[in-house]
Amino acid sequence: MRVSKPLLVLDQHFRTLDELFDAETFRALGALCDIEGGENAPMARARLSSLMKDATFLVAARPALSADDIAQAPHLRAVVEVSGAFHGELDYQACLDRGIEILSCAPGFRFAVAEMGLAMLLGAGRGLVAEHEALRTGEERWLDDRPASDFTLFSQRIGFVGYGNIAREMHRLLAPFDPQICAFDPWLDRFPDGVTRLSLADLFRTCRAIVVTAVPSGDNKGLVDAGLIDAMPPGAAMVLLSRAHVIDFNAAVAAARAGRITFATDVFPTEPVLPDDPVRAAANLILSPHRAAAVRGGRRAIGRFILHDLRAILSGAPERTLTKADAQRVAGLVQAQSDIERAGRLPNT
Repeated sequence: MRVSKPLLVLDQHFRTLDELFDAETFRALGALCDIEGGENAPMARARLSSLMKDATFLVAARPALSADDIAQAPHLRAVVEVSGAFHGELDYQACLDRGIEILSCAPGFRFAVAEMGLAMLLGAGRGLVAEHEALRTGEERWLDDRPASDFTLFSQRIGFVGYGNIAREMHRLLAPFDPQICAFDPWLDRFPDGVTRLSLADLFRTCRAIVVTAVPSGDNKGLVDAGLIDAMPPGAAMVLLSRAHVIDFNAAVAAARAGRITFATDVFPTEPVLPDDPVRAAANLILSPHRAAAVRGGRRAIGRFILHDLRAILSGAPERTLTKADAQRVAGLVQAQSDIERAGRLPNT
């Protein structure tokens, strides 16, 4: 019988241990909890089941616990997913009914993804990719302003669709440019100082750059439709960082191909993109193969946040750095993730 420390069951695969934790954080986690698992391979179901009867915490890429499994885990206090999305293999209601916290690692991506978002925004605004390609073919513009598609971020009006973790971090990174920040997010009752709430129509009509960071849910599929994209000012830029689920992807590509906007995207409706997909050759696009968070050390904030939140739970402190699931939204988030995976999304975030 265990009497010393809480038991943490760590079934992080497809993530690797080194991907999530630096050495110092993992040592601190081991001082806080007895850790079972942590291998860079899937945990056998029989082993997981045997461990759950004593587990206080489960950290898993895709937590898979039925209501019966949860009933057999009397000490369980929190389940942490480390894939970046809520999946359907966990009985969320059974957890919530028991007061078991369900935490998403999504906030741990914000630093790397926001950095990529800023890079894509700068690249789109200053024509870096287009002029790079033009230089290869002898069509570059030496010491010359590009046409109406180029713009500076200084004092620029920039809009966010969804003002969550990534948008807030991008806002912080954009501060030296002194931009005018606007946002649409119906889930927020109030915005912080320095952010102007706009309707979706006004956001697209008045902002020179739009950054889409909204978490995919059951009620925002295709939220950014062709009409909104068509209403963007000539030469505007749109950066997509969350999921293609949220926008009319074909309409965005068509607007870019027509020369009306620049479209930068890290995600696609189907991944990997097929070799003959026309998006590969479309003009005025900046394409990134779902790698905004894919930088060495870029996901280790997740490990630090896990350590913080497990400490907080054990001490009774209310603060969480990870996102806590609530009954109001989780069903829609699970459904949206299922839709994305059926479309052929890569397993890694």
